[in-house]
Amino acid sequence: MKSGANYNRRRFIKLAALASLAVPVLNACRQKIAATLVRLTGTRHVLGHRLWAKDFHEPVEVITVPYLVIGGGISGLSAARQLSQKGITDFLVIEMENRAGGNASNGENKYSKYPLGAHYLPLPNLHDRELIRFLHESNIITGFDANGLPVFDEEQLSFDPQERLYYRNAWQEDLVPRYGNTPEQDVRIASFFAEMKRFREGRAENGRFWFDLPIAQASPNAEVKGLDTLTMKQWMDNNSFTEESLQEYVDYCCRDDYGLGIAGVSAWAGIHYFAARKNSVYNKDSVLTWPEGNARLASHLKEYTKDKLLLNYLAYSVKPEGNGVTVLAYNADKKRSVRIHADKVIMATPQFVNQYIINGRKGFTKSFTYAPWMLATLTLLDLPSDGSYPLCWDNVIYKGKGLGYIYDQQQALNQLNDRIVITYYYSFPDIDTKKSRKELYRRNAAYWKEFVLADLEKAHPNLRDYCDEIEVCRLGHGMISPVPGFITSNEKQQAALPIDDKIFFAHSDLSGISVFEEAFHQGITAVNQMLHGTTVDS
Repeated sequence: MKSGANYNRRRFIKLAALASLAVPVLNACRQKIAATLVRLTGTRHVLGHRLWAKDFHEPVEVITVPYLVIGGGISGLSAARQLSQKGITDFLVIEMENRAGGNASNGENKYSKYPLGAHYLPLPNLHDRELIRFLHESNIITGFDANGLPVFDEEQLSFDPQERLYYRNAWQEDLVPRYGNTPEQDVRIASFFAEMKRFREGRAENGRFWFDLPIAQASPNAEVKGLDTLTMKQWMDNNSFTEESLQEYVDYCCRDDYGLGIAGVSAWAGIHYFAARKNSVYNKDSVLTWPEGNARLASHLKEYTKDKLLLNYLAYSVKPEGNGVTVLAYNADKKRSVRIHADKVIMATPQFVNQYIINGRKGFTKSFTYAPWMLATLTLLDLPSDGSYPLCWDNVIYKGKGLGYIYDQQQALNQLNDRIVITYYYSFPDIDTKKSRKELYRRNAAYWKEFVLADLEKAHPNLRDYCDEIEVCRLGHGMISPVPGFITSNEKQQAALPIDDKIFFAHSDLSGISVFEEAFHQGITAVNQMLHGTTVDS
């Protein structure tokens, strides 16, 4: 792992190498800032919206396969891995986009890869044996020590320095507001984390944790179940956790994982963020990350789909018929429909899509809330800073509109880059996610460019003078948001039930939170249900 001192030396060398060019290049950059390249990208929502109209031609091709997985996100790719590990090779995966991975996708320019969604994976719980097995087979875990603890590839653990917060006009280490606090403030913050520790360590009589990943492995008591009836903001207020900086931090955490803040998500979800992961056993404060984010994990899973993955295929009808399932799909490349006959199908697609593909789904799907997201990747000549704390992997601005930015080149061994590449994240604060979704697509590239630069300039004055390029990625249904009542709802349970022992469901929205661990286990569970009528991960 790279130390903070090594980082500073690399940065000094880089700045020295560029010093002789900095003034003329910067002047040229200032002259051309009005022409900064701005691109809009995102999911193929226009093609997806054809599900409403169903204006597809009759199929001209027939495909027959025993097992079909619809959706090439993490859940679909995980299902492919599980099928392969069960010795089943006669299956297909179809995906609407021109790449697999879903929210674990990435882009790339000549300076760096960068995420177009999820960008890290916390260290796994030791009892999550299936996830540890996958990380081991992917050489992310290189072995195990004498105590049985996983040994992680150092180059895939986030390099130091890891996190900083722009707070009170200076950068500080860590994301919890610390510097300048009164002793009373620190006591209240410590009290909150002590309560989170209680929830993290809490167990039922059967030995299972109250909070766990995947959620299906948890065994909540009455107190924990009751947390789903109120918002995280209400719970914090009721328990005297009213310190402004603390609520701001927890709001950031909820927006980061759920798309909505403490006024929008349930107290169960807010506490789950702090209580579900038990990785203190590793004695290290780190996460797994890569320049391309979780697209690296998707690439390992895609190894199980060689010659079995059909991209640019939009499934628009799924019906149980006879002894199997008939699927109609549109091949966007050839602009023609195909008919797929499968014995059994796994729907690794979100429920807002399934309601237009399978009859009878709209009644309970309306209970699912999806938060829109906007990401912006900036290519910079340099990144001006006040020198209070060095550039980190994760950089957050206190009370910023967005969630801060990731330094995409943090993991690069060669730090002498001609440009700096960062990815900014924004989740919409409005609880009315439909309204936010309309705003996301209504605003043009110029608007989002100004929005991003203005937010980042709170910590980096004149950032626009250094900016070469901005790519704005829009995700209309970025992630499921666990609003109060959803985690324990009948609708969520109904949506996960198989149909006629032929159609099975796998997606992180069925768990209620959009994180890699849930999506990964959803794929495994669906395969096990389909083959054995069990949800045991094996």
